[in-house]
Amino acid sequence: MPVLDVQHIEKHFGATRVLEDISFSLEQGQALAIIGSSGSGKTTLLRCLNFLETPNQGKILVNGETLFDADDPATQREAEVRKKRLHFGLVFQSFNLFPQYTALENVTLAGELLAKERPDFKQNKKAILEEIRTQGQALLGRMGLSDRAGHYPHQLSGGQQQRVAIARALALQPDILCFDEPTSALDPELTGEVLKVIRSLAEQKTTMIIVTHEMAFARDVADQVIFMDGGVIVEQGPARQVIETPREERTRQFLSRYSDN
Repeated sequence: MPVLDVQHIEKHFGATRVLEDISFSLEQGQALAIIGSSGSGKTTLLRCLNFLETPNQGKILVNGETLFDADDPATQREAEVRKKRLHFGLVFQSFNLFPQYTALENVTLAGELLAKERPDFKQNKKAILEEIRTQGQALLGRMGLSDRAGHYPHQLSGGQQQRVAIARALALQPDILCFDEPTSALDPELTGEVLKVIRSLAEQKTTMIIVTHEMAFARDVADQVIFMDGGVIVEQGPARQVIETPREERTRQFLSRYSDN
């Protein structure tokens, strides 16, 4: 059973059809790269998976559980949206860190807010918060940022901020970690440090969806690649097959811009 099963997702903004009949699945421990030109629907797809947008049609299942069904209003109740988002960790193009909080506080904030809803929180507040902070510190360590836990975002480089954002996304132990062009806001010299972290996560078999314009990275790190154009999936398959020997002419035309990779 796949960890993620996306069935016939469509998204329209008025008369503009941004996603058309999007279907794919993702196995536990796989990395999926989504490539395509700007405006092809990649970011909208991630936003639908994270319930930041509501699809007009289709289903989204995680571990066999239907999280969204366009034909079932019960799956679309606002009260359930936050719970559904916990299945997905999202790392945005921009870092979206809270400037008033330290790196560690950014990582632990969501966990602390959720902990307050636990029935035993008042009784065990100190121990619960200490555990969350210990886990947050460990995540920063995985990102190579142990010595930056007390730094505020303005005291960090762009690459360090994005690594804090990755740690924050991992903090709630999502089923699937999603990246929306995580290096697009970085200078070239800082891109490598973020890609190194994502590569390490792939080696640890973290289940991931990566929207990226880094073709060589997608080829070498992803298990599967989807190429989108005009809101549809033009081609999908094993990463090296799609990027090195694409079947579709539209895929070949897109990848020809990256022939140096």
